[in-house]
Amino acid sequence: MKSLKRILTLLLALVMLTAALCGCKGGNSGTDTPKESTAPAGPVQGGELTVGIAQDLDDSLDPHKMTAAGTREILFNVFEGLVKPDENGNLIPAVASAYTIADTGDTFTFTLRDGVKFHNGKTVTVGDVVYSINRVAGKDSDKPLIAQFSAVQSVEATDDHTVVIKTAEPYLEFLSYLTAAIIPEGSDPADGLVGTGPFRFVSRKAQENIVLERFADYWGTPAYLDKVTFKIIENANVLVMSLKSGAIDLCAHLTSTQAAELGKDYKVAEGSMNLVQAMYLNNAYGPLADVRVRQALCYGVDRQKILDLVNDGMGSVLGSSMYPAFGKYYNDLSGFYTQDVEKAKALLAEAGYPDGFELTITVPGNYQIHVDTAQVIAEQLKAIGVKCTIQTVEWSAWLENVYKNRDYQATVVGFDTSAAMTAQSLLARFQSESGKNVCNFTSPEYDAAYAKALAETTEDAQIQDYKDCQRILAEQAAAVYVQDPCDLVGMRQDLDGYTFYPIYVMDLSRVYFTA
Repeated sequence: MKSLKRILTLLLALVMLTAALCGCKGGNSGTDTPKESTAPAGPVQGGELTVGIAQDLDDSLDPHKMTAAGTREILFNVFEGLVKPDENGNLIPAVASAYTIADTGDTFTFTLRDGVKFHNGKTVTVGDVVYSINRVAGKDSDKPLIAQFSAVQSVEATDDHTVVIKTAEPYLEFLSYLTAAIIPEGSDPADGLVGTGPFRFVSRKAQENIVLERFADYWGTPAYLDKVTFKIIENANVLVMSLKSGAIDLCAHLTSTQAAELGKDYKVAEGSMNLVQAMYLNNAYGPLADVRVRQALCYGVDRQKILDLVNDGMGSVLGSSMYPAFGKYYNDLSGFYTQDVEKAKALLAEAGYPDGFELTITVPGNYQIHVDTAQVIAEQLKAIGVKCTIQTVEWSAWLENVYKNRDYQATVVGFDTSAAMTAQSLLARFQSESGKNVCNFTSPEYDAAYAKALAETTEDAQIQDYKDCQRILAEQAAAVYVQDPCDLVGMRQDLDGYTFYPIYVMDLSRVYFTA
């Protein structure tokens, strides 16, 4: 963790910067980080890889119930849906070989791919697909396991190769949620994880490791690696030391400072984390229930300085709950709030806090980028009279107290798209009644705009509605939005093939050792 002295020193150093720093999406990062080698080298079939990760998987490895981005990131290698995303964010057939969507937008017909096998050796059937979709939709329980599947009206196998899913209303984005895992009919993931992906689950030791092995009967292009062990190292300093010592071979989500420590024996690939990092606010807590206070906090920070200090200027400044990779849906509100100390003070005084107030920022200590961001925010907010205390906690405690129980004042984390590349997946959590509304954000205007977006039958109208949703989140300061962080992946020089996706996943089926 950076000391307060280091933060102040970095703030002073900013004034002396004369060269513009480039973002991480292409171009030079402006750091001395070693770059990925461009020398041609052939892939080696086989080998064992050890990957360092900053957190254990969350409390549920059930692919239909998992909540943490870090869990989805790993299980992406084990489970597949009828469709899956590629590195460009496009949906491509997976367990299904083809699909059609009716002009009415409420009927989705899938043709199953021949010969797809589960990790237990059994061939996928239409019964497995019907069971999986019905399970996610909660047809045999009180509620759907994934909220968007409440739209499912029926799931029917019309022959041995065809499954038809009907929704109660036209649902333009529903296809994106059909990345939901197909599992064996009648199975319970609590009894064993059985998917169709390029790797099969072998074992898990809580707080120690997760082991996967290459699935030889995978229907698609097989993985190069024979075995992957995810080693859990929650201490950020130990994580980097483990990479430098050779105890691990690869580690994602490094800060620029961590990457710079690696030296010439390692290479660093640059991409985007595809997260909305923000200081999320508990809108039901005391001062934060007043929109003027939340707006004051937004005016109290300088986002670009945060990027400059935390990650050498790399990343994308955000102004609402969506990041640039969403293209047509993205409403660029990065300039909605610019730092204005006097305006922030005036808003606080108007709200009844002329002398400011105290604020506790709870941060998962295993994510250095969130800890560093919280420290810079705390330093900046001093200028408007807000005295911040940073409370670092273990990931499990953050999940329980902040995410589940909403027992917090403010927190710095990043939220992703839940593996579905849809605007809805990022914006749904701010709907007043959402079980994932960790901010306790309540806005009739937002609820109306969000409901209108879901009901649209044309894409152009839906795009505009979703942009309206983003504007409302900015205007009402649901959170202090910061950035889509740059993702730095450190690895051995003899590794290659790491591919960045526009969603938060780690596809290890393409990674290989070089000859």
